[in-house]
Parts: sequence; C-alpha cells; structure tokens
Amino acid sequence: MPFGEQPAYLRVADDLRQKILDGTLAPHTRLPSQARIRTEYGVSDTVALEARKVLMAEGFVEGRSGSGTYVRERAEPRRIIRSGYRPAGPPSPFRQEQGDEGVKGTWESTSSQDLATQPVAERLRIEPGDRVMCTRYLYRTDGEPMMLATSWEPLAVTGRTPVMLPEEGPLGGQGVVERMAGIEFVVDNLVEEVGARPGLADETAALGGVPGHIVMEVRRTYYASGRPVETADIIVPAERYRVAYHLPVK
Repeated sequence: MPFGEQPAYLRVADDLRQKILDGTLAPHTRLPSQARIRTEYGVSDTVALEARKVLMAEGFVEGRSGSGTYVRERAEPRRIIRSGYRPAGPPSPFRQEQGDEGVKGTWESTSSQDLATQPVAERLRIEPGDRVMCTRYLYRTDGEPMMLATSWEPLAVTGRTPVMLPEEGPLGGQGVVERMAGIEFVVDNLVEEVGARPGLADETAALGGVPGHIVMEVRRTYYASGRPVETADIIVPAERYRVAYHLPVK
C-alpha cells in the first residue's frame, strides 16, 4: 500500500460516516448490512466488518440485539461554562454560569467525613489517612443530568468552622472561593487538568449514558497562598457537552 493511502476499511468507514453526517443515513436508520457493504463497495467481508467496527467505536452507530446496527441520534453538544471569576451576589458559581447560557442549573449533594486516599492526599498536600470532608454532586441543566463531581476539603482547614459542610451553614452552596473567604483563606489560584477516558458504569448510569462512552475528567484544585484548600474530580459526558473556559485576560 503506497505511503499515505488509507486502508480499504477506513475509506468505506469515511464514506458511510459522511452519509450519516449529511443525513443520507438518518438517525435510527439501519446501517447497510455487511453483505450490502461488500457488494456496493467491492470489498471483502473482513473489510466490511472492520468498517462497521470503526463507526461503532466512534459512536456513530449502535448494535441492537437481534435487530442489526443502526445510526445513533447525535445531539449537538451543549456548553458547560468554566470560569475564574467570582460571582456577584448569592447564586452559586454553577448556577450563575449555567444561567449565563440560558439554562437552569440545579444540583443534588451528599457530604460525609472520610479519610484521604493517597491520590487525594497528594493533591491536598496532606498525609494519607488525614480526615477530609467528601462531597458528591450530581448537577443538572433543565432537569437533565450533565455533570458529576466529587470534592475533598481538608478538615484541618474547615473543621469546626461554619463552612465545614459545603452545602450547609451561612455560606452553604456559595462555592469554594466565597466559603474559604468566610474563614479568612483567600483563594488566589485555581488549577484544572482536563483529560478523557471511558466512563465507569456507575458514572454513566448516573449521567444517562452507556458504560464505556467517553467522559471528560476535570481535576480541579483551589489554592490559598499556595495551600490547597479543595480538590475535586468533575465528570462530564463528552458526546453531550463541551467544556468552555471564560478566563480573564491580564
């Protein structure tokens, strides 16, 4: 095969993908059978099978037991806004940021004291086994599950203070920056590392997806004068949402 020439199965997959994208093969339409692909494209059964596998791996088609392979519905991804600004007034950062996009943001949460695992301890610069407040969130936009988050705060910072429980007390639900300011920790830096991986079964079940579908993983840490005061894992279904950053230019 000459350098730069695509393998036959990729050429077939490219053509079928384009038909899906331009609407020739509409959502919920059955993908041409392996025998039909073989005949129409003049390829072997192996090539036809590999082309179908490519489209399935890319999420353009899905198999239905006993029925065949069908074009998947692919909604235009919506944006999740991430920003470094402090919200003015009482709404939480999440609620304000989603409001800026014209959608209603709500969430559910549960908090409990826990012992820091090795990875969490490294991120918070504490010892493994030190006590932390762990809070788990399920965020929704217009009622639809769209984001999970697990947050850890060192109880050496928040313990026995009015902000020990992130969603309770006088600053409950106000966000890390405002809550930490309430106990005289001035948050002056925020680091977010963004990656992607297959979603775990419990994550995709909570988000209304399929195990193995790709999720974006945002690892966030807030700092006050160089000291980590909160770290979190944020999980977003990649095919339904894009993460958009609104950052100030200095």
